Amino acid sequence: MGNLFLRKWVAGVLLATGGLLLARETAAASETPKRIVILGDSITAGYGLDPSEAYPALLQRKIEAAKLPYTVTNAGVSGDTTAGGLRRITWAMGKGADVLVIALGGNDGLRGISPEETKKNLLGIITKARANNPAIKVLIVGMQMPDSMGLDFTTRFKAIYPEAAKQAQAAFIPFLLDGVGGIEKFNQADGIHPTPEGQTKIAATVWQTLEPALTH
Repeated sequence: MGNLFLRKWVAGVLLATGGLLLARETAAASETPKRIVILGDSITAGYGLDPSEAYPALLQRKIEAAKLPYTVTNAGVSGDTTAGGLRRITWAMGKGADVLVIALGGNDGLRGISPEETKKNLLGIITKARANNPAIKVLIVGMQMPDSMGLDFTTRFKAIYPEAAKQAQAAFIPFLLDGVGGIEKFNQADGIHPTPEGQTKIAATVWQTLEPALTH
């Protein structure tokens, strides 16, 4: 992430806090047998955009173009943390799920929650998901913190994602905002939330790992 972007993110993260976007399913939900749940925060929810512009909806289009039998549920909630995801994962999977994408933790770090606690919550989410469906495929999406939070914290925080993925034997996507964070044209005026173009790049990043999981 660019430093300017990260400073704006730290200053503006509360803009999205408390804005609840309930899990949304695409119109094709009743027509396909398998379900992907994307558990995330305001970036996943598509804060400031039409739901059709958020990356979960864009992934659905890629899935349909590839003629794969999956439907995507956007379980993004603005301001959410890994603790919030842990509390609501059972609800989010209420209809069952075959694939779980976890894109949480950015708000944890910005609030000073210890990386160890965030990692514990990530693993707890996976445990609950597998209790619901032992065969579920899990993808963990990495997050990063601003340099202003200190080298020790940012290093520890970044490391928990590959560690959790390895421990849980889950697929790993290194950074949700790769090629988006800190780039003005890909972010809204707040410098925090992606534009439609930024969401398109996020969808491409996630698809690189999600597509193989759906076809193998």
